[in-house]
Amino acid sequence: MSVTRRLGKKIAGTVASILVFGLSLIHPQALLAVSEFCAGHGADSGDPQINTALGCIPVDFNSLMATVLPIFFGIAGGVSFLIMVYGFILMATSAGDPKAVAGAQETVTSAIIGLLVSIFAIFIVRLVLLNILHIPGVTG
Repeated sequence: MSVTRRLGKKIAGTVASILVFGLSLIHPQALLAVSEFCAGHGADSGDPQINTALGCIPVDFNSLMATVLPIFFGIAGGVSFLIMVYGFILMATSAGDPKAVAGAQETVTSAIIGLLVSIFAIFIVRLVLLNILHIPGVTG
């Protein structure tokens, strides 16, 4: 990589950092995106939510987990499905090569094991938080 290309990347990174820092000084709400509570979900309501760049996020731990976990498991399931499809495509295009078939089978097996680990992770976390550590505020 030439010296001018490296220097250009450093300058671009510095300019981007200065812009982000300047924006944070001028309008910090734009970066943090935590401006206020969502409409109808204020601090005095039964279900307070904060307005963020990702949308309204619950403040309560249980509500937050009830919101985040389905998204997490949906992403994990989607990624596992795509990896399984990739493994099946590798298997179909292996043309009988034993090494390619073994690699494809390993890919599919890894995707299935990853999906099972992500599913059982919630049960393990629940066991540790509720039954072993008895953390207050965490309900089943």
